[in-house]
Amino acid sequence: MQFWCGTPFMKTTESLAVARMVDDAGYDGMICADHLIYPRDLRSPYPSPTGKPGWQPETAWPDTWVMIGAMAAVTTRLRFSNAVYVAPARPLIEVAKVVATAASLSDGRVSLGVGIGWMREEYELLGQEFGNRGKRLDEMIPALRALWQGGWVSWSGRYYEVPEMMIEPHPPQPVPILCGGESDVALRRAAALCDGWIGTAYTFDDAKAYVSKLDALRREFGRADRPFEIMLALIDPPSPDLYKRAEDIGITAVMCAPWMTDPAVAAGGDVERYRGPIERFAESVVAHCR
Repeated sequence: MQFWCGTPFMKTTESLAVARMVDDAGYDGMICADHLIYPRDLRSPYPSPTGKPGWQPETAWPDTWVMIGAMAAVTTRLRFSNAVYVAPARPLIEVAKVVATAASLSDGRVSLGVGIGWMREEYELLGQEFGNRGKRLDEMIPALRALWQGGWVSWSGRYYEVPEMMIEPHPPQPVPILCGGESDVALRRAAALCDGWIGTAYTFDDAKAYVSKLDALRREFGRADRPFEIMLALIDPPSPDLYKRAEDIGITAVMCAPWMTDPAVAAGGDVERYRGPIERFAESVVAHCR
């Protein structure tokens, strides 16, 4: 079982020191999230019962790939990914370039977690269509793989047309692409096109149901025998037994933030306050799931 820590809701200036602590403590990776802005007049409904995001407008969402490049520079073994990067809100070439650069600088320690997002305002600000974002992501996934091969590359499709060119640096090895989203369309995209799926936070039973859906879809697409990552968070009380049971059903990685419920971390202060909960969780849980 892999253990990945998240950066959302962390003070941006603390993230590099925390990444070093997580690396030293033996975790497997760090996850970044993606939002560009919070509009004064937010009209797009958030996918929740209230229709509103669960964070304040002033919440910081640092750029995913700047963060990953910086964290990679101060760590030695951690991997990095997204939960999730709203790739179709950006031009194809831009996504190919930033991910390839991060992969090169980190010596291949990155994967790309993609999703279609929910905020129309972000798409409009970036000049990208919102209504066909899912179809464009379906094409963007194989297009990225083609553009990352190195040498003279090109792509011709319905939504993207890339003439023959060189785009360097290219990744030192194939970049795994994981898909987020819980809709039937998103699950099918993950099973048919991707190297894995990224969920959110679930009870064990709900997580098991998603794994079963993905297993069935992978069989439908003739991809059941290929390696497939499933990364999510479990809201059951953490224990080695919980994560061993998760691994047994096919979950390959869990997202965690051991400091989230620690009063000392919530109180603020020096970044060293993160070290205790990071190391305690590593000793009491991570070390027993290797």
